[in-house]
Amino acid sequence: MAINLQKGQRIDIGLSKISLGLGWNPHEGTGYDFDLDASAFMIDQNRLIPAEEYFVFYGNTDSPDKALHHSGDDPTGGNSDGGDDETISVDLTKVDARIVEILFVVTIHEAVARKQNYGQVRDSYIRIVDNVTGQEIAKYELGEDFSIETAVEFGRLYKRDNQWKFEASGLGYREDLAFFVSKYFKGQIIK
Repeated sequence: MAINLQKGQRIDIGLSKISLGLGWNPHEGTGYDFDLDASAFMIDQNRLIPAEEYFVFYGNTDSPDKALHHSGDDPTGGNSDGGDDETISVDLTKVDARIVEILFVVTIHEAVARKQNYGQVRDSYIRIVDNVTGQEIAKYELGEDFSIETAVEFGRLYKRDNQWKFEASGLGYREDLAFFVSKYFKGQIIK
């Protein structure tokens, strides 16, 4: 039976091949499609991604160590009917030895121009699925707290004592994707 996570709750993963499914249902009537983008930041002990390829999103669907694979962009929020809109597959056995944490962030594309925020999005969640059995292990559903935010850190995988764990973060931001890239990458963006 899957665990329903609360904000801040942590669990042991205990598996190596999992998927992080992210889903949402846009509120109708804003005049624009809701283009939410799931991203993953593979962070080293200095709290930075070691190279820009360790930022996985719709424009870079595979990490260089082949540990992460992004399913691709859902530009309208219509990829699913109650299921995952974007998925990031994770093979923890392949994660580069420098990586100690993987952050999962969802941002609203062109949120300011489209006057959109998380208060207009319903049923947002992140869930962890066992890639071998297809069974859901845990799920964290966002509450209604994010009325003005345009980005949410849903959760993070982190390594502790050589074991991978997951924390349901639930941290909201009034920022765009560029904010997170500049926060976790100090080199020049080439792509």
